[in-house]
Amino acid sequence: MHFQGIPFEDTGFFSGLIEDYLGQRDELKPFYGRFPSLEAFKGQIADKQREFPKSHRIRVSEILSQQYAALKVTDQTRENIEALKDSKTFTVVTGHQLNLFTGPLYFAYKILCAVKLAAELSEAYPDCRFVPVYWMATEDHDFEEINHFNFRGKNIHWNREASGGVGRMDLEGLEAVYETFSADLGPGKRADTLRDLFKNAYLKQSNLAAATRYLANELFGALGLVIIDADEPRLKALFTPHIEKDVFDNLGYQTVGKSIDRLEGLSRDYHIQVSPREINYFYLLDGMRSRLVAREEGFGVVDSQLHFSEGELRSELREHPERFSPNVITRPLYQEVILPNLCYIGGGGELAYWLELKDYFDASKVVFPILLLRNSALLITDKQRAKLEKLEVDVKDLFMDPERLIEKRVRAISEIPIDFSSQREHLKKQFQGLYDLAGKTDKSFLGAVKAQEVKQLNGLDRLEKRLLRAQKRKLTDTVSRVRDLQDSLFPGGSLQERSRNFSEFYLDKGPALFEDLLQGFSPLDMEFSVCTD
Repeated sequence: MHFQGIPFEDTGFFSGLIEDYLGQRDELKPFYGRFPSLEAFKGQIADKQREFPKSHRIRVSEILSQQYAALKVTDQTRENIEALKDSKTFTVVTGHQLNLFTGPLYFAYKILCAVKLAAELSEAYPDCRFVPVYWMATEDHDFEEINHFNFRGKNIHWNREASGGVGRMDLEGLEAVYETFSADLGPGKRADTLRDLFKNAYLKQSNLAAATRYLANELFGALGLVIIDADEPRLKALFTPHIEKDVFDNLGYQTVGKSIDRLEGLSRDYHIQVSPREINYFYLLDGMRSRLVAREEGFGVVDSQLHFSEGELRSELREHPERFSPNVITRPLYQEVILPNLCYIGGGGELAYWLELKDYFDASKVVFPILLLRNSALLITDKQRAKLEKLEVDVKDLFMDPERLIEKRVRAISEIPIDFSSQREHLKKQFQGLYDLAGKTDKSFLGAVKAQEVKQLNGLDRLEKRLLRAQKRKLTDTVSRVRDLQDSLFPGGSLQERSRNFSEFYLDKGPALFEDLLQGFSPLDMEFSVCTD
């Protein structure tokens, strides 16, 4: 597989905030700790090693071993879990929802980026060990975001009612999904591999968390990936002091709110991803995840009859910390409290809300991680590459607005020049003489000259656009093929990685798909990868 890097800012698919972060805009520097580079990790290691409790390491390692008890664990993963007890072992974390059969391609890109970064850090700092971690969003309750995946343009959908944290859901109804997917896969050894993978994950596990852990372990366990489910009372117990500060003192609300005001003051184009609530926790039970809110007398749970006095809620937290589920504001802090983590790897939207959290971390006296924009990729098949070459389309041009791409190609291949630049320059020179004449006679004549110049230049613009439309019609076959090719690589006008599933590419390449991506990815280069066979 051949890799071509394109700067993220040249793709047009990332926000101004993320582009400014990548460009290390001075005004943004107070909103994060260290910018990602190999050198920056030296200080990050020292800070985390100094601040992270040994007791947390032991508990996390033991809990992970128990969570893996029912799985066939690779030697690499087992060694990484055991190594977490050591003060010289650190994690690099990425997180994602429990999407059905991994959902979009970037699920895999996140994990591969974490694996590759861990390997690069191991070379740069041989005295330490670096463990790639996938944080499963088991407490998330947005089932509609995860209950489907796209296979060859078809939406494979899990139809059922759902409530509460998705990780605890049983797998009812996935037999029908399996039958549909199995039929669509067709024959072949790689198709059979995917069938077995789906069957063993979703028809033989106890709940969605177990299914996702099994699936990710099968795909990435040989790379040493460690998968964590933080919906666990013993892990929540480590976090209770921070839960108290948010629930009873509103620390998250106060600090993040001020950070958002400062961010918005830097640019009107900085769209705020998430806003804090006074209490940034849900109350979590089987089949229920509802917001915890303050009321005139005590606390309540939205859409329920549950009510607590302050004393009762403090007791509930001590006795059942697992019932306090962090939202998007407090989950990052939870992650950094329980893991010896150096870096969080996420997409543009994720990094945008992490940039709101630095002051919250500082007030909580927790080391803020390095923020790394995950690898992105565009996978181009042999057939698509051949079409690109035949149509003489540069891969960088694929990221252009569709109409601009069509216009560029039509101008390039048209037998008739569709560029009136020389005519414009000639016209401007003619009018310069009229301006000189008007300046020597009646200056009120200048307005009439200017109006006539604008009129004629606009006329040339209209003629050029009309000629372009005529050539588009004449070259309709080429226009159609360029448009179809771009549509196939950017489904719905969006990045391929946001909709396509790994399975259709696995059918073509097998395990080499992830092997090639891992070899080609370079996380700290922070470029968009165009991958061709």
